Amino acid sequence: MVTLLIVIHVIVCLFLIVIVLLQHGKGADIGATFGGSSQTLFGTEGPLPLLNKITTFAAVVFMLTSVALAYFSSHISTGSVMNALKNQPVKVEKTVAPKDAVTPVPAEKQESQPGTPAVSDKPTAPEETKAK
Repeated sequence: MVTLLIVIHVIVCLFLIVIVLLQHGKGADIGATFGGSSQTLFGTEGPLPLLNKITTFAAVVFMLTSVALAYFSSHISTGSVMNALKNQPVKVEKTVAPKDAVTPVPAEKQESQPGTPAVSDKPTAPEETKAK
């Protein structure tokens, strides 16, 4: 349904461009206003020509297809990337730090100068047991 609507919309759009370019402007009859003696029943403009009626019909069809395409595009759900992830199990990988990895020093034990190693005034737990 939407594909057919898009095809109709594009054809009407191209037709509307061509039909508007074929028409002459309002300023083309300016010479008849100042010197021409065009006394007709409908004035200098004349009745609405066939091109104006065709242009109006094409513009109405163009607007209707535009509104229909906007409606369909807002109500058609194409899905989401997250919907595909809901059904898959989550894989959790555990990483173990190497034994020779350096443990971070808490902020209260670090000195105020950056770049200097942190030195603690308090003995650590294994040294306290050795001292007893």
